[in-house]
Amino acid sequence: MDKTTTGWIYGLTGVVIFSGSLPATRVAVMDFDPLFLTVARAVIAGLLGLVLLLAFREKCPARSDIVSLAIVSLGCVIGFPLLTALALKHVTSAHSIVFIGLLPLATAIFGVLRGGERPRPAFWIFSAIGSALVSGYALAQGMSASPTGDLLMLSAVLICGLGYAEGAVLSRRLGGWQVICWALVLSLPITIALCVVTMPHTIDGIGGPAWIGLTYVSLFSMLIGFVFWYRGLAQGGIAAVGQLQFLQPFFGFALAAALLKESVSWSMLVVTIAVVGCVAGARKFAR
Repeated sequence: MDKTTTGWIYGLTGVVIFSGSLPATRVAVMDFDPLFLTVARAVIAGLLGLVLLLAFREKCPARSDIVSLAIVSLGCVIGFPLLTALALKHVTSAHSIVFIGLLPLATAIFGVLRGGERPRPAFWIFSAIGSALVSGYALAQGMSASPTGDLLMLSAVLICGLGYAEGAVLSRRLGGWQVICWALVLSLPITIALCVVTMPHTIDGIGGPAWIGLTYVSLFSMLIGFVFWYRGLAQGGIAAVGQLQFLQPFFGFALAAALLKESVSWSMLVVTIAVVGCVAGARKFAR
């Protein structure tokens, strides 16, 4: 199995894991404050990451890598989780998942800017079509429904795309799991302080589903998923493997319907199927 194929397998595994993030966040913010949820998941994952780094005696990153790690922390550890948690106060997880379809284009653009990749023109056509389908669907729902939620999701997508691309570049030197662990550890002083400040006064009113949601986003969304995702991006190419994110809405819709009993309209499914069809074309012309 060649390196590119292995990268796609790792990337797909990461996408499947990430697909549960928004439904789990939706459940968690029913009882947890969005800011507390953001920093709590980062603290839990960061402490586990610190244990892993110490256990395997990993060398500290070079000074030249600190800025890049800070970008990963800002985009993936703090920015995306916080913005999506805030957005899910205004929109359903099924609606928010549609915006994840914009991540492939955002990741590809930052892959060019930060990773030096140069996909062929046809790649951008397929990627743009997929993104246009997703954006068109969101606009068709009417921005008056929750413009705040939609704007928060768009901001989350942009900052996450930057974090993905920056982390993928670093993974080529440091390794996939090392990058996310160091990014989490780097943010610990801030996340621990915020966690203490925003901690609930009592846990009596917090239900079991919220704890399950917190556990999932802490272990899988914040740590395990990135181990596969960054390795996939590094081996298969940021722009190419990034197109697998078009599949995330499909998996997310299924989870939202099965676990949260949220309605998934036919229009959502049609848009998702059409967007998924863009993956094959984009992959063919990614390099």
